[in-house]
Amino acid sequence: MKLKSIPVLLFFILLSQMAGIIGSFLTFDSVSSWYAYIERPSFAPPNWVFGPVWITLYAMMGLAAYIVWEKGWNKPAVKSALGWFGGQLMLNTLWSIIFFGLRAPGAAFVEILLLWAAIAFTISRFGRVSNVSAWLLVPYILWVSFAAILNLSIWLLNP
Repeated sequence: MKLKSIPVLLFFILLSQMAGIIGSFLTFDSVSSWYAYIERPSFAPPNWVFGPVWITLYAMMGLAAYIVWEKGWNKPAVKSALGWFGGQLMLNTLWSIIFFGLRAPGAAFVEILLLWAAIAFTISRFGRVSNVSAWLLVPYILWVSFAAILNLSIWLLNP
């Protein structure tokens, strides 16, 4: 793959990382206070796992968006795919606000289902433009699937 624009690639990677950065402002305080004391299922990973996983996923998401953009911003399929990408990115950030900021696992579970659907639709839209970009989002939807199960379990364990 030959890069047409390194600044645009960096823009998409930084844009994706911003979702995590915004969410982390709420996460840091809650992880050491509220999240540390709620009951979690036995399959909950240690807290240190989340940072490296999300940083990697956000980088892959940014690369996927860049590959779509590279196919031509003037194409309706590219605009649609990137519009869905932006929408799911906002839902991604919103989940952290609801789960950690509002400390509302039930509402966060409903929201993560919407996020999952938006990711699936984004993958579908990306696949119409670039199979590589669609495949780059597969680890993301798998991790969000795991996160949804974890979210549901926390909600059920902490009525």
